[in-house]
Amino acid sequence: MSQIAINTSQNVNINFNIASVGERMIAFFIDLLIKIAYGIAVLYTFFNILDLGYLLQGMDYWSIGAVYIMLLFPTVVYPVVLESLMEGQTPGKKVMKIRVVKIDGYQAGFGDYLIRWVFRIIDTLFVGIVGLISMIISKNNQRLGDIASGTAVISLKNNINISHTILENIREDYVPTFPQVIALSDNDMRIIKDNYLKALRIDDRQVISKLSDKIKSILKLEADSIKMTERQFIGVIIKDYNYYTGKDN
Repeated sequence: MSQIAINTSQNVNINFNIASVGERMIAFFIDLLIKIAYGIAVLYTFFNILDLGYLLQGMDYWSIGAVYIMLLFPTVVYPVVLESLMEGQTPGKKVMKIRVVKIDGYQAGFGDYLIRWVFRIIDTLFVGIVGLISMIISKNNQRLGDIASGTAVISLKNNINISHTILENIREDYVPTFPQVIALSDNDMRIIKDNYLKALRIDDRQVISKLSDKIKSILKLEADSIKMTERQFIGVIIKDYNYYTGKDN
C-alpha cells in the first residue's frame, strides 16, 4: 500500500497509507445506497403517506422537475455537506475508515470539499471512468477533484501499537501532577510523544530540552518549580494527559 508524507502545521512529517481505489469505490457505493434509500423514503412519503401527488397535476414538465429537484436536493449536496460536518468523511468513508485530508498538512475546509464536489461532475463522466483513470494514474490515487483541491484520501486502518499513539499505560492508582495539560489537544500530545520517542531513540538531548521548554512555555509552568529531569517531566506530561482525558487501552 502506497504512503503519503504530510507535513503538519507544526512542521512534523506524518506518514499515512493512501486509501486504495477499491476502498474508495466501496465507500462510494455505500453512500450511493444511502442516497437511494433517502430518495425512495422521501418520494414514498410525498406521494403515498402525505398523498401530495395531486399538487403536480396541471404543472408543466419544468415545474414538475423543479419539485423533484427540491425533494431530492439533499442527495445532490450529500458529499460536500457531510464531508464538512464529519471532517472529511461521509458515512461510506467512515465505514471504510478513510478520510479526506489536505496534502499540505492543514485541515481541509468547506472550500476544499466544495471544489471536490464540483469536480465530481467531471470525475463521474462515462460512468465514473474519468475519475477511476485519474486515481489509477495519479501518484496518490487522486481523482481530478482531489488534485484541484490539493487533497488526498487516506486510510485510517494503520496497524499501530500504543507507542505510535497518544495512549500511555498508567496504573489505576496513578496520581497526576500537572492539571494544566488539559489545555493541550490530542494533536498537540501526538506531536509531543512522536518527537519525544524519536529523540529518545537517538539520545538527542537538545530536542528533549527544547521540547521540555516548549511544553513549560505553553502550559505556563515555572521551570524552577519542577523538581524532575526533562525526560521525567515529558513522561509525566504524557501520562497526565492520558489520565485527565480518560484515554486508555
